[in-house]
Amino acid sequence: MQKIPFSKVSCNGNELKYITEVLESGWLTTAGKALKFEELFAQKVGTKHACAVNSCTAALHLGLEALGVGAGDKVFVPDMTFTATTEVVRYLGADPVFLDVEYGTTLITPAILEKGIAENPDVKYLIVVHFGGQAAEMVNSDNTGIADICKKYGIKVMEDAAHAFPATINGRTIGSIGDITCFSFYANKTITTGEGGMLTTDDEDIYKRVKVMRLHGINRDVWDRFTSDKPSWEYDVVAPGYKYNMPDLNAAIGLAQMEHADYFKTERIRIAEYYNTHLAACEWIDMPVCKVGMSEHAWHLYPVVLNEKSTVARNTFIEKMSAAGIGTSVHYKPLHRMTYYRETYDLKPSDFPVAEKIWQGNVSLPIFPEMTDEQLAHVCKTIIDIQAGKL
Repeated sequence: MQKIPFSKVSCNGNELKYITEVLESGWLTTAGKALKFEELFAQKVGTKHACAVNSCTAALHLGLEALGVGAGDKVFVPDMTFTATTEVVRYLGADPVFLDVEYGTTLITPAILEKGIAENPDVKYLIVVHFGGQAAEMVNSDNTGIADICKKYGIKVMEDAAHAFPATINGRTIGSIGDITCFSFYANKTITTGEGGMLTTDDEDIYKRVKVMRLHGINRDVWDRFTSDKPSWEYDVVAPGYKYNMPDLNAAIGLAQMEHADYFKTERIRIAEYYNTHLAACEWIDMPVCKVGMSEHAWHLYPVVLNEKSTVARNTFIEKMSAAGIGTSVHYKPLHRMTYYRETYDLKPSDFPVAEKIWQGNVSLPIFPEMTDEQLAHVCKTIIDIQAGKL
């Protein structure tokens, strides 16, 4: 029986070479490789500044802190996202205000945001999630995109682009639009550093604040202290910061992955197009809606929803796929169903009808660059056979 994982890391480039260089240098923490990774990443997304950190969660936390979020503030967040998007709001003593999402894309739209603002005019921050690799409508030709709405109402916006490297929207690259954008390099993302993240911004003040806060609030980073003529112990603590820096060992992997980022994206598009073609006739599956060009989508995920015509429930479907050797996942169980958020903010399924509808049948299919057409054919045949009662 074939074994097809939900996700598989591709490390067939210079990863080992660059890691060896780090080991041989004798300097394993944040240094030259991290700096180079930041420079290349900033160039790729078209932003002035990039700060490498040890997770996307760290980037989100640093970003909100740099925007000035504090106790008593309120922050718009989508209901359908990983908990990291929302937990960072609570780190700072602020409160999330949950927004429903659009069916088919699982994105916040300009209309959803406008409705949220009308109902919650005191909210001055937004975290927008680019779900699955597709960018939310940040900008458009009519100047009515999410970024425009936020500017109109004085709302500071941070983009959670954990799924969205490299992605674009209407000619703009994700990472160069909002006040701050945060990326993930977790092991199953479009490029990886094992664990890691990146924060990008064009704002000089935000960049300086993030650089200080990512390493204990010290006003000189560790590499500068050990390459400068000034004594390494000559530094000041200017704020109660965090320990969020990215070691060079991780950055070395990231540099190698960057060299293949465009290839990885091309292969993910190939897989998405295969699914689009071979599952199009399946009336019991609601396919992901792509509102951008195929090449603008990062295709981190290929999420489908089993609808009311499905002959099997979502959990049974996943079990049968697993029995056939095929890995799947669910993105996500909505936050209104998570105990902490449900109880703390008195959330009900009826408050989020679209997220609830998605949750009832959502399944993410395997997608990774080295996936073969033979494997794709097996996945599609298995899906059809399950629905036909053959498995």
